[in-house]
Amino acid sequence: MSTPNNKRPNFLLIVADDLGFSDVGCFGSEIRTPHLDKLASSGVRMTDFHTAAACSPTRAMLLSGTDNHIAGVGVMSEQKARWDVPGHEGYLNLRVAALPEVLQDNGYHTLLSGKWHLGLKPEYNPDKRGFDRSFALLPGCSNHYGWEPQFGDGMIKHFERIPPLYTEDGKLVDLKPNTANDPNGFYSSDFYVDNLIKYLSERPTDKPFFAFLPFAAPHWPLQVDKLYRDRYKGVYNDGPEALRLRRLARLKELGLIAQDVIPHEVVAPPETEWSTLTEEERELSARAMETFAGMVEKMDENIGKLLKYLERIGETDNTFIIFQSDNGAEGASYEAAPTMGNSIMDVVNRFYDNSLENIGEYNSFVWYGPRWAQAATAPSRLYKMYSTEGGIKVPMILSYPPWTKARGGEIVNTFATVMDIMPTILDLAGVQHPGKFFRGRDVEEMRGKSWVNFFENEKRSENATTAIHSTDDPAVGWELFGRAALRKENWKIVYMTPWSYGKGDWELFDLSKDPGETRDLSEKEPAKLKELLELWEKYVEKNGVVWGSPVSEVEVKVPGLERKDVIGGDPLDDTRAWMPHRGHCKD
Repeated sequence: MSTPNNKRPNFLLIVADDLGFSDVGCFGSEIRTPHLDKLASSGVRMTDFHTAAACSPTRAMLLSGTDNHIAGVGVMSEQKARWDVPGHEGYLNLRVAALPEVLQDNGYHTLLSGKWHLGLKPEYNPDKRGFDRSFALLPGCSNHYGWEPQFGDGMIKHFERIPPLYTEDGKLVDLKPNTANDPNGFYSSDFYVDNLIKYLSERPTDKPFFAFLPFAAPHWPLQVDKLYRDRYKGVYNDGPEALRLRRLARLKELGLIAQDVIPHEVVAPPETEWSTLTEEERELSARAMETFAGMVEKMDENIGKLLKYLERIGETDNTFIIFQSDNGAEGASYEAAPTMGNSIMDVVNRFYDNSLENIGEYNSFVWYGPRWAQAATAPSRLYKMYSTEGGIKVPMILSYPPWTKARGGEIVNTFATVMDIMPTILDLAGVQHPGKFFRGRDVEEMRGKSWVNFFENEKRSENATTAIHSTDDPAVGWELFGRAALRKENWKIVYMTPWSYGKGDWELFDLSKDPGETRDLSEKEPAKLKELLELWEKYVEKNGVVWGSPVSEVEVKVPGLERKDVIGGDPLDDTRAWMPHRGHCKD
């Protein structure tokens, strides 16, 4: 593999939080993302790249090269009470050799600036998992301005479990909240990038670097300076369905989806249909989406700042850069319970001002709901937290000049997963995975597959590699919250309960003809269904997936989320739940 002057390459992994498939310009969005668009024009866009259905499982897979059920996040920490078996600890466990650990042991300078979400205790911090320097938001999300009034002297008891913890190199950091919208104060996207640039400027120049930049944006609460929010004023006044149609048309125009694709229908409470909302509700909902768009543009601006820094120090041509989302767009989330407590609406009403003009400020707390989310995941089915394509297929941009300089702007349609990134990086770095023993402990081997053979076959001869994963490779499985899926080549099975928008039995789809998962072929193709179910059982056994009744019979409840005046019992499933006119929610 060729690198400039035979230098080992640097690596920069950029991960957006809850960004939908079509939420950046080069993937069909109206949101202005010129720096990511430029990166794509000199790199490649991958249209069949898959993650887990939620953020911490994806991060575990990314940094281990293996399945989240092996790496410790078979269940998220927010739902930890559900299981008590290996692989379901809720943090990145010691059964895996973490990517930064392996690179650190092989001469790389390793850096992290952003959201960690892979362990709260000191022994699980990034500095204990191979990062030479790290500034980390430890839990799943936080206020983007660092303002957390619900964690004050009158703290609701529930919040003692997961406070808004930040650490630098393993030491607790007390952030000063930015309540004046000070451009020099804390805002997550600005701070994480500025801090990473600082780390890079202080690095030992005789070592290549591995830099991990996991943004907290555009995860809720949707917050950004009005300067960015108001650039999208009026853009979303016709609602999420109109946006969905525009995005689908643009995806087709860009060649990112087939012209004849059948998109999955929108799945959302009928009471949130745009035409049924009042004028005030539509204004507030559109403002939330304007804020989301502003957050994405602000993130892109910061990415541009980082890319320009790499150019200035002469490292662009020798840096392998990936940009991806950690899962599909956010429609509703179980993360609400530990983040906002058992009474999310009481907290919103007590501390936050969600009036129209205040949306996006430090003291607002809004989300945009499943209809806007499905405008971004279309033509796929559903969104984050589901093992359907809308939850696990995300935008991916790869830029690495030795691979992409001659094919800038190309679209790559081959199937790939986030587990492939670690083996790819180790391959490029000339580093072998330690195998089954590392740093004095037993570890699991990687499950992902390196992309080197695929991307270094530039001539595309008759014997060229035309896919990353071959027919001989194991099937790829997903499971989170009992929502399961498995894929072998273009065939996929999905299991979801009726209350999770499924049928309570396995469904079968041919993604080559039906990427929207609209036609269940389980009855028409019983032999194929049987074949994939047998592969599912092998996946469960090999990866230690807890499938069926929980080991502990303790029922997990989320009191306070079951409110009679919130559709579906989950406030995050109702776009309107945070709106001021609804007042305090009472049981």
